[in-house]
Amino acid sequence: MTMSAGWYLRRLSRMGPREVAGRAGDTVRRRRWRSAQPDCPTVSGARFTAVLLAGTVAAVPPDAAKRLVAEADLLMAGHAEFFGVARDDLTDPDWSYDPKTGRRAPSGYAFDVPYRNESVAGDIKQIWEPSRHQYLTVLAAAYAVTGDERYAERVAKHLRSWWAANPPLRGVHWISGIELGIRLLSWVWIRRLLDGWPGAAELFEDNPVALNQIWHHQRWLAAFPSRGSSANNHVIAETAGQFAAACAFNWFPSSARWRSDALRSLERQLRANTFDSGLNRELATEYHGLVLELGLAALAEADAANVQVPESLRLVLLRMTDALAAVVDNRLRPPRQGDADDGHGLILDGAGTDRWASLLATGDAVFGRLEWWPAVTGTDVRTPLLAALIRPYSDKGTAPAVTRPASRPAHFADAGLTILRGPGEIWCRCDGGPHGFLSIAAHAHADALSVEVRHDGVDVLADPGTYCYHGQPEWRQYFRSTLGHNTLRLDGSDQSVSGGPFLWTRHARTRVLAADPSGEGVARWCAEHDGYQRSVHRRQVELTAASQELRVVDEVRGPRRAVHLAFHLGPAIAADLADNRAVLTWTRDGEDRSAVLDLPGQLSWRAHRGESDPPLGWYSAGFGRKEPTTTLVGTGFADGAEGFTTVLRFRG
Repeated sequence: MTMSAGWYLRRLSRMGPREVAGRAGDTVRRRRWRSAQPDCPTVSGARFTAVLLAGTVAAVPPDAAKRLVAEADLLMAGHAEFFGVARDDLTDPDWSYDPKTGRRAPSGYAFDVPYRNESVAGDIKQIWEPSRHQYLTVLAAAYAVTGDERYAERVAKHLRSWWAANPPLRGVHWISGIELGIRLLSWVWIRRLLDGWPGAAELFEDNPVALNQIWHHQRWLAAFPSRGSSANNHVIAETAGQFAAACAFNWFPSSARWRSDALRSLERQLRANTFDSGLNRELATEYHGLVLELGLAALAEADAANVQVPESLRLVLLRMTDALAAVVDNRLRPPRQGDADDGHGLILDGAGTDRWASLLATGDAVFGRLEWWPAVTGTDVRTPLLAALIRPYSDKGTAPAVTRPASRPAHFADAGLTILRGPGEIWCRCDGGPHGFLSIAAHAHADALSVEVRHDGVDVLADPGTYCYHGQPEWRQYFRSTLGHNTLRLDGSDQSVSGGPFLWTRHARTRVLAADPSGEGVARWCAEHDGYQRSVHRRQVELTAASQELRVVDEVRGPRRAVHLAFHLGPAIAADLADNRAVLTWTRDGEDRSAVLDLPGQLSWRAHRGESDPPLGWYSAGFGRKEPTTTLVGTGFADGAEGFTTVLRFRG
């Protein structure tokens, strides 16, 4: 995908004067750096002191260690999967190769590489992901828990290979700050986990090549921060990685300045990226997880290095953890809202480890769980290692500066997110929040007033997910479209106007009119948005506990308009549609379950499944993966005379 002149104009229109000036300065700096690349300062006597305390690794639960070692052994055999693409070449990786398209990204000066053009550079996500070196943190963790030097030697081999193939400012891995920041964080943990290996110092602090790479990564991040309308999760990754490296690898004349600048930026950006309620402002749940992981990892480095951090930083992470505990369903699954690209801040675990349970376990260890938190029974490697570095909140000797919720929150007014819960583990998310974060709302979907319904953790009315970012514009458009969500579309248009794959030029404005998620017997929510010019879409949702019934009423106020009302079923749901009634069936833990979906009779209903021209009827469980599912679409007209009523009744 290449960006047209029109895209650049639209993108420019979403920037303020300060951002424009900053980006102009970045352009000048990139040109100057092409020919003026300084050498890393001479370092002598460097030592790595940010080690784990003795006995920490012994606290890793045996089942978590078993999963870790199983994953590490697959990696040792060269096997891995990135975004749905299986690889068997990780014994000796080609760092610029994309196995999905078979292309290699061009070499040369980094800022000249056309990384957005898949026909030239391949799928950039496939190339970048292994070079975050998070699979190497898994191998290093396997060494730490087993003492088997094969894992350490493989890590050393791959790091030396990467450093040789990717000298500073050359090639595709020196383009994006989020990649550099996460890579630095990985290197910090690799060095920490390999501390007992005799070759650790020779690989890092006694290695001029490693020192040069670490120094140039930090110099790059100090020079090219994400700015203005792009200061979302990317800037958190940049500052967290920069701060972590400046704490753990504090060997350079600029380390103290990099550390203080990164900490100041990290604290400011964490606050800017987080609602007071604790939810991430991008309203993309996986980025809530990413930012929380990055923040906790940065806090671990601060405490390990005895660097004092502002109290506000800890409080943001505390609120984020409480918010996560509040919104998950009974199976600890959070909402599937907005973009998701499977991005992690720090990976120390094997396959099968529950990401969200791991975060809540770490939150419990660091901040202490509240009585209303859901129980976490799973285990992980990361929690005991992080908890060994981070000072528990109660050990600070001061009372929290915020009052934590006494009961489980269900309505987050600033984020416009409301959770309705009912018997039989019914979970319903109602979306009445802002379109997205900052002027471009990069990771938002056109999903105003959408609902997401689960029964005992099974997607019944599902958010279809994300699937892709670059290279497949028709699929990118579908998965972020209004028709791609459980809401109502008018005249074939999205509620918000897209100007590119990470750019929205007009944002629907939504307001919640009523939210009573704990109403006696009946939980209610009502909201409306102005995304359709000359018309207002209003939706009311009621969940009745006694009858296990969810009622959705849609009203369109304005002139007569063509309507598409969509309900996307989860991949586990089979649907038998007759006229305007669908019988839904599925199996959970060997038990057959069912529900009846009565759809508005004023509309003509049709089931769509796995259609590609145009896309309709798909579900993406993870980035790069999609599978057919059933989407029910009703078509007709809205003339303001009456609403469209949908009723979902669960049986038994």
